[in-house]
Amino acid sequence: MDKNIQNRYLFSLELIKKAGESALSFYLNREKLAIECKQGNKQDQVSNADKFVEQLIYQEIMKTFPEDGFFGEESGYSSLDCDFCWIVDPIDGTSPFLNGLHAWCISIALLHQGEIVVGLVFDPLHNELFHTQKHQGAYLNSSPIKTRQNAKTLEDGLVGMGMSHRIPAGTILPFVHQLLLNGGMYVRNGSGALSLAQVAAGRLLAFYEPHMNCWDSAAGILLVSEAGGSVNNILANDGLLKGNLVLAAANQTIYNQLDQMRL
Repeated sequence: MDKNIQNRYLFSLELIKKAGESALSFYLNREKLAIECKQGNKQDQVSNADKFVEQLIYQEIMKTFPEDGFFGEESGYSSLDCDFCWIVDPIDGTSPFLNGLHAWCISIALLHQGEIVVGLVFDPLHNELFHTQKHQGAYLNSSPIKTRQNAKTLEDGLVGMGMSHRIPAGTILPFVHQLLLNGGMYVRNGSGALSLAQVAAGRLLAFYEPHMNCWDSAAGILLVSEAGGSVNNILANDGLLKGNLVLAAANQTIYNQLDQMRL
């Protein structure tokens, strides 16, 4: 086991809990938040909570691992060519967060030489910390988790889905149509990172979104993979900077069925 990765993994377990305490405090007092619309889009908002939590995470990382790179949703990136680079979404599911819904989380991933080696998704409201280190399995708090290994058809569970206004509305409709025709059903909770963690924990059968940024998906993709699921390569075609489609499923059988539907 690489000690440099292990040290960062153990550090991140404590860091994300600290960030979660801060995010939860903002959530419980959300009527006081200052809210802005990104590029004038009312469906893509950011608050001072997002910015504060990201800065908290950034400062703690730089204090302990000053040589590492960092890529955050709100602050952008620096030193992506470092051996280690942290990928952070301080609050994934900002819209649910601002509207008093429960589907939001903090997502932290670690890249080592361009490979995702650590992934954490923390849901402070329910005190659920999903975490993994490459080749070490996936966990919910202290318990190992697995995807639905025995699922055979889309009737065997729910498929999480995501969508944003970055993508034309028509992009998702054929997929939804095919999913329903094949006996499946979809849910959308507003947090792609949390949905991926739910796939890893066997609560969702799969998750699909036509385009996600790496800070939303990196941690969750590793969680699903380490929990025994099948995933696409989100870093392909410059996905770190440009984002990518995300498809994660309980097993290869379900993955193949969904992959055919999106074509």
